[in-house]
Amino acid sequence: MFSLSELAPLNQHQSRCKLLKPWWEVFMDYLVVLMLMTSVLACTEQLSRDRVVCIPLDPLVPPTTRNHSPSSNREALTPSSKTPNHVPHNISPNTHTTARGRRTHLVYQQYVYISQVCYHEALPLCSRFFPYMAMLQSLVLVASGSFWLHFPHTSARIEHFLAILSKCCESPWTSQALSHAARQESIQEKEVVEERQPPQPPLSSNSSSAPVVRTRGSSIDSGTDSPLLKRLDSASFTPPSPCPSAHSCHSNISSLSLGSQVNFPSSKPSLMVDSPRQVISLDKSDGEQTRALFERVRKFRSHSESADVIYKVYLAQTVFKLLMVTVIFSYTIPLLSSLSFTHTCRPEEEALVGYTTFECIHVLSSLLRKLLLAYLTLLGLYGLLNLYTLSWILHSSLRQYSFHSLKDLCSLRDVPDLRNDLAFLLHMLDQYDPLLAQRLSVFLSPVTESRLLEESLERRWGEEKLRSMSSVDSEGSSRLQLVALPRLPPALFTLNQLHVLKLELITEARFTAQVANMKSLRELHLYHCSAAVDPGALGVLQERLEVLHLTFTQASEIPGWVTSLRGLHELHLSGRLSSDNGVGRSWALGSLRQLRHLRVLVIRGMLQRIPGELCEVAGSLVRLEVFNEGTRLLVLTGLKRMVDLTELLLQDCRLERLPSALLSLTNLRTLDLQHNNLRTLEELLSLAALRRLSCLRLAYNRVLSLPASVAVLRGLELLDLSNNQLQSLPPALFTLHRLRKLFLAGNLLEVLPAEVKALQLLTELDLSGNRLEKLPSQLFSSCLELHILNVAHNSLSALPRGVAALSRLCRFDLRSNSLEDLPAELGSCPGLHGGGLLVEDWLFLSLPPRVRDFLSRSCPPSGAYSEGNSRPESDSFPYFSPTQWSFSSALESQI
Repeated sequence: MFSLSELAPLNQHQSRCKLLKPWWEVFMDYLVVLMLMTSVLACTEQLSRDRVVCIPLDPLVPPTTRNHSPSSNREALTPSSKTPNHVPHNISPNTHTTARGRRTHLVYQQYVYISQVCYHEALPLCSRFFPYMAMLQSLVLVASGSFWLHFPHTSARIEHFLAILSKCCESPWTSQALSHAARQESIQEKEVVEERQPPQPPLSSNSSSAPVVRTRGSSIDSGTDSPLLKRLDSASFTPPSPCPSAHSCHSNISSLSLGSQVNFPSSKPSLMVDSPRQVISLDKSDGEQTRALFERVRKFRSHSESADVIYKVYLAQTVFKLLMVTVIFSYTIPLLSSLSFTHTCRPEEEALVGYTTFECIHVLSSLLRKLLLAYLTLLGLYGLLNLYTLSWILHSSLRQYSFHSLKDLCSLRDVPDLRNDLAFLLHMLDQYDPLLAQRLSVFLSPVTESRLLEESLERRWGEEKLRSMSSVDSEGSSRLQLVALPRLPPALFTLNQLHVLKLELITEARFTAQVANMKSLRELHLYHCSAAVDPGALGVLQERLEVLHLTFTQASEIPGWVTSLRGLHELHLSGRLSSDNGVGRSWALGSLRQLRHLRVLVIRGMLQRIPGELCEVAGSLVRLEVFNEGTRLLVLTGLKRMVDLTELLLQDCRLERLPSALLSLTNLRTLDLQHNNLRTLEELLSLAALRRLSCLRLAYNRVLSLPASVAVLRGLELLDLSNNQLQSLPPALFTLHRLRKLFLAGNLLEVLPAEVKALQLLTELDLSGNRLEKLPSQLFSSCLELHILNVAHNSLSALPRGVAALSRLCRFDLRSNSLEDLPAELGSCPGLHGGGLLVEDWLFLSLPPRVRDFLSRSCPPSGAYSEGNSRPESDSFPYFSPTQWSFSSALESQI
């Protein structure tokens, strides 16, 4: 047994599916039900009274020769109370007392016997089994009539479509959008009429406040001759609606025909629209549900437009039903001649009955003949309707659907054309009620979705919230970052103090003319955000924007307005900029020549060559950075023409040698080739022409040795050779007397040459991560300008006493060495107090108490750390906390 709760969804599904059945489908459903009822009635009657009645025609022998006495014959022919009701009908009904007609000399049992024999031998099979065949045929037609609604590949999609349609009818945004569109249409019509006709006298105050209603035989006097008000017949029939609020749905749609003359009740202020640009606010829950419905419609559209399985199943169903009707008529019509309920029977049991021929008739012959004719008539109508359906399918473009009529009615001209299954479902829906497709079109319109997003953004992202999200950096610049919004909130353009704006994953970002209010905007970041710029906003960005960061996936996503930012100083491009898709053409480096003030260009992509167009980008370009993400940079000849560069960075480009194109960059000051595959530096001699080169970074390569030609770089002030494979240092390195910073961390150095004393201007030296066992005393006696010395992670066993000469030393890292004690001379380095000395706790305790007290003086109060852990390291200098110093003193007293 089924409960009512289990049957309710089935009934709801059946009622929803009626929306997709056109009139011929409904008519065919009724026809097939009538056919089924006719066949069931015929089967029922035949099962209950399925027999024939037979009377003899010719006797086999004369009646006198039979062994029957006259008295017995008279007894058989004389009617009595024992005579059964199924006596042959050819006996006259008027003979109540005396039997008249042919004397057959048969008893009742003989009649019954002959009827049974003649029923099986003489009655045609088509007459006996046609009701059952008709019932089976009707059941097949019933099953095939709604097959497309229950087929596994179509039922889920149809259910989803009907559920979405119901939500669209229930949504308050639907009525709001249609009302807004209707008012736009009426205003446009009014403007057109006013242009064509002379102005009319204004209406009186009384007539303007009352609603205008047209009745039969009345005319409209609204100040113009435009048909802004259509007649509403209160007695008109209102078709049913699939949504729960069916009456409200159709009433709202019908009211659209009134144009701008409709006066809604004051109890529904949400339907009042004063102007075409006015946006009526929804509450938070309705807004979220509406946005979710837009997304649901978008996903269903992409899914249903990818295939036409519903169209094919419906076409196959129609063809099958038409073939079924054709087959039924093909074998039924030839059998009509043999379909008879009256027949002659010649049983072989003549010796038993004494007659050779009997005339038999079915007891329900008249009823079965009428049911047969009714069944064939219904079947013919069913076949004609299927033929009409097939012609409609073949002559109509059911896989394409356009909202031309709805666009003219509601001004929803942006609704896209549909195809495949979604188009077919809407064609079927139009056969029921075109207004339903109109309500669905609201959620297919990009304009209505934009209006909804604008409303949501205005409510959720106001000016106060945006100001609270802004932050101020160390330079005093105000920054704001917006992530994953559908579009830019209008309140954003009111932030006149904002300096840096970061936009990430905003699908439809657009800068309008209101950007002129952002007077302090100088820097813009667009992370996977292809922003559009209105003409009124482009001039503002050209004047104010100085820094632009663009992060994208393909080069085609770079906005075209970037090339017109004449005031741009820095441009950062991060994305796939490979040479496979034509780097010089796909993102139009040649067109960047308009950026006459561009000084910095940063490219993060996968370049295989340096485009020659870069020399035409801007005459003021002084810095070029290329982060190639591991792609080999094969061609660098384009650098030869960029003679004004002062800073060049080529990282992660898999370079194996120093590029020869560097010889032309005579103004180069900084060269950064970190994270490459450099193995040899023999080409350093060719860099002698770069007399202004002061910074050379070659870290994270595979350099095995440093050639003596490094001496040609006499103007070098910073040299970074960290994380290479150097085992020794050439004496020529220490002839670079201007060198101030030398980074040799992460190599295989075992000895630091005494020639290091020649680097008297050295302020920072990093030797961490090597194999040094001792430091030369000349380092401490000659390099008196050292501020930072890092020898951590080595094998030092002792420190020279001359460390006291480094009076300017403010950071000294000795961690992870083989030291057993520290020299007391460290107390002569005033710059090490307050945490400038980085060493293990137990090793620090080997210093005299007064030295420890001196080094711990002026320790910052914050940043305390737990006992037993190594001391923390700040951005500039690590320090010890007072808690740790007290713990160390207590530990020393216990020892």
